[in-house]
Amino acid sequence: MTSLDIPVWDPGASPTTVPRQHPRRGRTPASAPRPRPPPRAGAAAQAHQARAAEPRETTAAAGAQPSPATGAPGWSAATGTAPGGPRGLRVAMGSGWSSEEERQPLLGPGPGSGPGAAWRSREAAAAALPAAVPGPGRVYGRRWLVLLLFSLLAFAQGLVWNTWGPIQNSARQAYGFSSWDIALLVLWGPIGFLPCFAFMWLLDKRGLRITVLLTSFLMVLGTGLRCIPISDLTLKRRLIHGGQMLNGLAGPTVMNAAPFLSTTWFSADERATATAIASMLSYLGGACAFLVGPLFVPAPNGTSPLLASENSRAHIKDRIETVLYAEFGVVCLIFSATLAYFPPRPPLPPSVAAASQRLSYRRSFCRLLSNLRFLMIALAYAIPFGVFAGWSGVLDLILTPVHVSQVDAGWIGFWSIVGGCVVGIAMARFADFIRGMLKLILLLLFSGATLSSTWFTLTCLNSITHLPLTTVTLYASCILLGVFLNSSIPIFFELFVETVYPVPEGITCGVVTFLSNMFMGVLLFFLTFYHTELSWFNWCLPGSCLLSLLLILCFRESYDRLYLDVVVSV
Repeated sequence: MTSLDIPVWDPGASPTTVPRQHPRRGRTPASAPRPRPPPRAGAAAQAHQARAAEPRETTAAAGAQPSPATGAPGWSAATGTAPGGPRGLRVAMGSGWSSEEERQPLLGPGPGSGPGAAWRSREAAAAALPAAVPGPGRVYGRRWLVLLLFSLLAFAQGLVWNTWGPIQNSARQAYGFSSWDIALLVLWGPIGFLPCFAFMWLLDKRGLRITVLLTSFLMVLGTGLRCIPISDLTLKRRLIHGGQMLNGLAGPTVMNAAPFLSTTWFSADERATATAIASMLSYLGGACAFLVGPLFVPAPNGTSPLLASENSRAHIKDRIETVLYAEFGVVCLIFSATLAYFPPRPPLPPSVAAASQRLSYRRSFCRLLSNLRFLMIALAYAIPFGVFAGWSGVLDLILTPVHVSQVDAGWIGFWSIVGGCVVGIAMARFADFIRGMLKLILLLLFSGATLSSTWFTLTCLNSITHLPLTTVTLYASCILLGVFLNSSIPIFFELFVETVYPVPEGITCGVVTFLSNMFMGVLLFFLTFYHTELSWFNWCLPGSCLLSLLLILCFRESYDRLYLDVVVSV
């Protein structure tokens, strides 16, 4: 079938049909043979297609205006409805599957009071314009500024979270931290995800600006708490733990809101790229901690190239506090910029999916927990990334038995995450051009992750495997592992949203990252009891990657959100 009957609202005209656009090229095939089939649509999109094909009245009153959601002629500015009544409006908004219990769409049908009134007032003004040809939406240049502010916030949160892992030997000498303290400082990250569902509710009900402001304010409090000058080491350690806990509470927003931001501000051919940038910057912040910590804080074992002869306890403490003050200043600047300008959404939506209705908070969880395909792909993400995040947080501790210095461990962690961020953004941009190929990309990435993690684990067991244990092999295996795993994060996020649409993006990614942090927390909890010999931690990496590869292979992909944008926007 090469066409789809979709009513076009045209005053005084009968229903017409619009040829289906090619979902990956964005153009209509002319005299060519049968076009390539569109991405497989899920049950929600198939139900929408069946309803859109039903005949209905299209008689419009005189003076009908274009729809503020899709620009389609036939929108009645006087009544705030579309031809065919509320049913026609729901189809135009791509929300035919939504029930009356679900919350209102981002675009309301007309001006009024309450949340979203400013947006609806702009729609009323736009309705007074002459009728226009339906279009996919409008994007604004300010979207890049919003993306930049959010990405900087995510970068700072990752930097603060990973402050202590790369310099744990120095922190032990300066503040008297024990192995339990070091593990707990990293553990505050996943612990901060315990109130994750509250942040998801806030994002769903109050929008992006309120959630981001609260997140940045928690980070200001946390980084400021660590900088309070106190000579009592016991109280100082408690303040540092409190600061790390507050920074951990900022994790749910910076990890979950990237797909919500990309859908709200970016068009369909930019969403994966925006998701990659917003989500990867948090990991890049953690990578920079591997660089900043060892370079500015001298190591007590004399392996640091800086000031090797002055590694006294007081000097190390002064250098650590300098890093803490610098991080506090960066977070304050980001909070001030966000407070000055961070709009919750653009004046007009960039796509049909951005303007369509979403499921309510309660119905979203019911949909997620009853969707076996979502649970399968969620475990494929949560298990390996929970293991990898915990492994990265104590990388220095893992590499110490093979006589790798603190500086070398920092460089290995830095380049593994930086490589993953660069490749991840490139992969996301590639996915924007070649749509409907997310599963194939994940299969390729996790095949490489399984091989590289096995290589690293066997290399660390050189006394048994007799593989060469050199700096080059450690660098290569760790960097490849980070590249393959980290670059798959935005691909996973986009696949989550496509699979369970119209569940809100923040709720979908929040559930997944909550599971990932729970796996990370369990591993770090066991690490506090079994930290003398860490070969078991290394074996968790290839095992989790292989399990994820099998789950992805059995997963049946669908693209409900993409199908909506391709069909309704034509």
